[in-house]
Amino acid sequence: MAVRYRSLISDNARWDGFEFRPDDIVISTPPKCGTTWTQMLCALLIFDGPVFPLPLGQISPWLDQTIRDLDEVLGIYRAQTHRRFIKTHTPLDGLPWRDDVTFVVVGRDPRDLMVSWEHHWNNMDLERVLALREQAIGNDDLDTLPQRPAISDDPAERFRAFVRDSENTGVVNLAVVMHHLDTGWQRRHDDNVIMCHYADYTADLPGELKRLGGALGFDLGIEKARDLALEASLDRMRARAGDVAPNAGAIWRDDQAFFRAGGFGEWRTRATKEDLADYDTAVKALAPPDLASWAHEGRLASGIAPAKT
Repeated sequence: MAVRYRSLISDNARWDGFEFRPDDIVISTPPKCGTTWTQMLCALLIFDGPVFPLPLGQISPWLDQTIRDLDEVLGIYRAQTHRRFIKTHTPLDGLPWRDDVTFVVVGRDPRDLMVSWEHHWNNMDLERVLALREQAIGNDDLDTLPQRPAISDDPAERFRAFVRDSENTGVVNLAVVMHHLDTGWQRRHDDNVIMCHYADYTADLPGELKRLGGALGFDLGIEKARDLALEASLDRMRARAGDVAPNAGAIWRDDQAFFRAGGFGEWRTRATKEDLADYDTAVKALAPPDLASWAHEGRLASGIAPAKT
């Protein structure tokens, strides 16, 4: 039986009864790991270029998201005649398993993810989220949801809370991220699981697009991959924010700010040596060494390759 994952904005029970097709692609990532980036890469492969029939969020809506009517979302997927790619932030142990469906799991250095999540949260219009949720499913159940912890104004304390907290409340923390990645890591040798990484996208997007395409059955030459990868650059996606940002025009204070140019290592400014030692100790308790190295550095920098290269 699948593990239940439920928060203010997501409920994996919405997968119950979903009618899969044998060539479906499920993109399963922790938040802020490159979900939209991966959706963009899949769209470029499926539509053989940057011209899509609808905005990306309408082609590949987040199935678990509770601010949209479930029948509407299922209707979108049911009506599609092209190869479907479905967004979720649910770990693999919370999803229906199908051997004829491809699962793409995407990782990122959890510390960079944490910083990106903070900006993501600040860009979200929570009142609008609650209003849309009320329309979609009602808010009478809010007191039954896991309670979100208070968020400190102190960046250093927020780092410590990220390391210390472990409950799945909808606020991202280290334990939640590493568990999600581990559900993919345990299945990385399965023919239908592909492990991708934000750092690898950053280092060699054409190469990673070619690799992803090959795993999904697309015969993509490197020159074609370079051409398509240009359309998935951060600058290009930011310029197309109205077409490619999830929930564009609905819940963000600024759609373009969704594609923030976050670098690597911003977390260093908020963590002491003691904090980083505590972080390392926590990671060792949560993940085996090979997963920990891959999660922090990706395939290219760590030299630790998931089964599909």
